[in-house]
Amino acid sequence: MVRRSVAVVTAIVLFGEAAGIVLVHAVLSAVVDNQNMSLAGMDPGVMSTGTWVMGVASGVLLLLCGLIPLLAGIRDRSPGRYGRIALIGCAVVHGVFGALAVGLVGWTAFAVMMAVLALIVLTLVTYGRSEPGTEAPGEDGPGGGAEAGAPAPA
Repeated sequence: MVRRSVAVVTAIVLFGEAAGIVLVHAVLSAVVDNQNMSLAGMDPGVMSTGTWVMGVASGVLLLLCGLIPLLAGIRDRSPGRYGRIALIGCAVVHGVFGALAVGLVGWTAFAVMMAVLALIVLTLVTYGRSEPGTEAPGEDGPGGGAEAGAPAPA
């Protein structure tokens, strides 16, 4: 029961973070557009558009990463191989951004990033690997691809 709650809370936090990232990039885009200044000869319109694109792309990726624990919590099943890889990548990005946030923003931002990292890792750990015999089709069990007890081909 706890792992379902953790997965749903992780999904909600990632959804909120996606909305926050898009909002921050919208503000940055508006600031760049309103200043109408060139940075090293770059067009301000291009910089504003690039900021929007980066914000939307980051938001979509966070939404997709949030869907993984949400589906795991609803189904009460471990995420598949690609879902686990996506969550591990999301955790690594949160760890790196948390380390950068200490110097750029402060310790509060670091604490928030580490809390999100902890939720993602807790979701991964509580669901762990699938129980033997409950692997989805195409997933290898603990014995790799060979059948347990079967002799190796000569």
